[in-house]
Amino acid sequence: MQPKYWIFDLDNTLHDASKHAFPVIDAAMTNWLQNNLELSHTDANAIRQAYWRRYGATMLGLRKHHPHLSPHHFLQACHPLAQLRTAIHPMPRLKITLAQLPGQKYLFTNGPLAYAEMMLNELGIAHLFTDIAAIDTVKLQPKPFSGSFRAMLKQFGLQARDTVMVEDSIDNLITAKRLGMCTIWLRPSNRNHPAADRVIQHLHQLIQ
Repeated sequence: MQPKYWIFDLDNTLHDASKHAFPVIDAAMTNWLQNNLELSHTDANAIRQAYWRRYGATMLGLRKHHPHLSPHHFLQACHPLAQLRTAIHPMPRLKITLAQLPGQKYLFTNGPLAYAEMMLNELGIAHLFTDIAAIDTVKLQPKPFSGSFRAMLKQFGLQARDTVMVEDSIDNLITAKRLGMCTIWLRPSNRNHPAADRVIQHLHQLIQ
């Protein structure tokens, strides 16, 4: 496989977000909801989880049920960069894998642009990426919605058939596959799925 363009997810693809980033972001979301909706901590946490389960992103539930609140302020507050950068957990052999992988590389994330830029810099791989599509550059449409993917491809000036997407989320890969992208599923086991053209357990398998 010699693709022209690689499109990478960020969290749990380029770094292990479960160890630090996701707990920090989840706690910040709960605190923001508690303060802005005047809820107890327990109720705010329940709403955060309910919106995520129902809409696929807490922010979508916020926009639907609380349109008077700013989604941009929510995204900024829920990604406290100073706290997030205190513990970064890159995937094994991340730098050498990306450096040796032929083709241009792009980032596509449901996080805000400031968070994506910070993470690439902290991981030491920002110079390897041509562009970043973040939720605030694709009209606040998160993956896996097709509108988000189309906005990403338009931003990058790419055709789906020329790209390979590397993701840990099969829901996102289902959309990518439907649009004509080649798909690689990064997951702990080797269980396959029709939407995945290839399954890898470690990112460095891309250069093997």
